[in-house]
Amino acid sequence: MTFALWLTVGGALLLIMVISGSMLSRLPVSTSMLYLLAGLVIGPLGLALASPRLADHVVLLEHLTEVIVLLSLFTSGMKMSLGLNDQRWFPPLRLALGSMVATVVLISVAGVALLGLPVGAAVLLGGILAPTDPVLATEVQVDDPADRDQLRFALTGEGGLNDGTAFPVVMLGLGLLGAHELGTLGWRWLAVDVLWATGAGLAIGAALGTGLGRLVLYLRHRHHEATGYENFLALGLIALAYGLAVLAQAYGFLAVFAAGLALRHSAKLDSDAAVAALGIAPSAHAEAAAALSVEHAHHSPLSARAEQMATDPRHASAYMAHAVLSFNEQLDRIGEMAGVVVVGLLLWAVPWMPAALWFVPLMLLVVRPLSVAAALAGSRISPSQRRLIAWFGIRGIGSLYYLSYAINHGLPAAHVDTVVALTLAVVVSSIVLHGISVTPLMARYRRRRRGAR
Repeated sequence: MTFALWLTVGGALLLIMVISGSMLSRLPVSTSMLYLLAGLVIGPLGLALASPRLADHVVLLEHLTEVIVLLSLFTSGMKMSLGLNDQRWFPPLRLALGSMVATVVLISVAGVALLGLPVGAAVLLGGILAPTDPVLATEVQVDDPADRDQLRFALTGEGGLNDGTAFPVVMLGLGLLGAHELGTLGWRWLAVDVLWATGAGLAIGAALGTGLGRLVLYLRHRHHEATGYENFLALGLIALAYGLAVLAQAYGFLAVFAAGLALRHSAKLDSDAAVAALGIAPSAHAEAAAALSVEHAHHSPLSARAEQMATDPRHASAYMAHAVLSFNEQLDRIGEMAGVVVVGLLLWAVPWMPAALWFVPLMLLVVRPLSVAAALAGSRISPSQRRLIAWFGIRGIGSLYYLSYAINHGLPAAHVDTVVALTLAVVVSSIVLHGISVTPLMARYRRRRRGAR
């Protein structure tokens, strides 16, 4: 498949999304389903324009999915404007930790008892499939930073956090298979892969997001400098946070999510300070922020009007946050397209297993609901919200990243086919089943919320 043909297919998909996007939002069909179909049509199962094999491109797949997940994690962090002392953080934290651990345990038991996998391979499979996906879950995530819906907030936070907290499980699985050093009685894994890598990743991302946000806003308020180039601000912060975290042997995914969260939080603190200093009523300030979004949509970042808003203490923080988030959301959508098309392209060469027929229902209908029930036991989440959280445990690009990472870092060849087949079976099933159900279920949920008010 030539470069020109790739451009033709990519351009056609992008234009189809522009033309049919609003119609798709009303139908039980997700954009990811169309991307998956496009990949199938391009591959040997369709027109045979390309015939890639996972084994031949696993390094490329690791880096592609890595970039896609990084963009999505930063976007997720930027959407979450609640302060860290807000009680609504408890459900996503419990899901990212408790639900993930329960998922790994249940998958590991099934892997050993029902699939005959060694413990290391079963734990690794659990680590690959445990994280919910921030890339394919945009329709159930926070719509905008002002969205306070607990369901959306919980799913957004879970997807942002557990794509990083799954890394220790993957490293444990590789260690049990002899492909990673765990240390005597696992001391190195606990000290380095769990405590240091997690804590340092969060600290690096939080420090960079907070420091850079304050610096940019200070330069804009006081000196009318550092205006425009919000696109570079987003990409630069993502790359810097991820690069420094990896160099420090910390988890870059957590660093990038924390950087987006910290950048949003620093903008919110600056905005609140401006409200207090200028005596603006909170409601008036909210209206100004809403108007700001409209202004930003109609003005070039280099226009005089845009530069005035970017440096005005009343609007600067909201302008920066909105511009960064808007740019990153567009990249996120492009990443979704690229990642899911690749999934469709690879399906023809996957060694499908009969075990997938029972493993996928077990994963989606048993493991996910049980893990959510365990994590949210005693919480204030309503029964209807718990059911939706249990269903929308979407698996996607994050699982593909961990799959390719495991293959590239020593997953024994004897277990590759099994892990690949089950991972892609779960991902494809999630894309189709969740894609069909998300529009009617979320529409019903919104109607119930309006009726409750």
